[in-house]
Amino acid sequence: MPLLRTCRRWLSGLVARGRQARGPGLWARPAATHLAGTGTDLARTRGQLLAENALLRQQLLVLRRGVTRPTVASANRILLVLLAVRIRAWRQALLLVRPETLLRWHRAGFRSCWRRKSRPGPGRPPLSAATVALIQRLAADHPRWGTERIRGELGKLGIRAAKRTIQTPLPRPRDPRPRGQTGAAFRRNHAHEARACDFLPVTDALFRPLCACFVIALDSRRVVHVGVTRHPTDAWVARQLREATPFDQRPHSLIRDNDGKFGAAFARIAAASGIAILHTPHRAPRANAVCERFLGSVRRACLDQLFILGERHLARTLREYSAYFNRARPHQGLGQALPEALPAGTRRREGPVRAVPVLGGLHHTYEPAA
Repeated sequence: MPLLRTCRRWLSGLVARGRQARGPGLWARPAATHLAGTGTDLARTRGQLLAENALLRQQLLVLRRGVTRPTVASANRILLVLLAVRIRAWRQALLLVRPETLLRWHRAGFRSCWRRKSRPGPGRPPLSAATVALIQRLAADHPRWGTERIRGELGKLGIRAAKRTIQTPLPRPRDPRPRGQTGAAFRRNHAHEARACDFLPVTDALFRPLCACFVIALDSRRVVHVGVTRHPTDAWVARQLREATPFDQRPHSLIRDNDGKFGAAFARIAAASGIAILHTPHRAPRANAVCERFLGSVRRACLDQLFILGERHLARTLREYSAYFNRARPHQGLGQALPEALPAGTRRREGPVRAVPVLGGLHHTYEPAA
């Protein structure tokens, strides 16, 4: 026991003197170069020692190239990774690169290996240009044929192709559209014999509710009728329909929403006049887009700029604005034309022009001066 303690103190003193003399930089190197690591080296196998020596020799070869920053070629990286696999203490044997760098090289090689193994094979041979042209010709000549029908015709000609292969050169089918006529198509085809109606709630200067009823022709965007009341009952709404559709100006159909103001009297007057009532779907303002657009124009261009004093004031204001809308305001939906066409003799290209105020100067209509 005294001999063992003496050897231990001697080794500790030797290590302390080595640290003072050579500095801490030397102790950052592998433990195999110091006396303290000799016992560890004796426990290693011969193969591990040879692999470590080869690893150190490979790094020395790189250092001997005499450059400021050693360049590690691809072959050197592969060899360093393979040698590090054989060494248990490979982290302590690295001098040129960090262990993280070696691990990154290993992961990159692993990805490259699996990328090479996972490359797709040759697959099926592509169709020839003549076969592709034939498939497109069959699809164009027979629009009702499906892929299997075309595949059968190709089989009769001795051409074998899978279903997906035939679908590739063909245009993708569109989503199935609902059957029947769309709302836009109906308005375009029957606009000359259809009208639309809707209500506009208004509040006067004393915060009392008022209601205005409009009937508009779809083809010309002309305001056919406007009525104002404080109590929109079923009888009053039916009277508005009777006044807007005289005997010689009855439309074929009338578009309206599901407002509760349209009662039994309104439906009875429409049935007696031979007018088909078209109900718009719930929460679908585009189904009655002409009326919705006009009501928005009335609010922005007229009612939001004035104080409405009462029922008579609102009726007079809306009648005046409707006349201005029909005779003097160009409409974008009509290609900047007027709902009511002007007489042929009123258009002049040159000469003085006078401005006629509308609604007390809120709008102006321009006419040739007399």
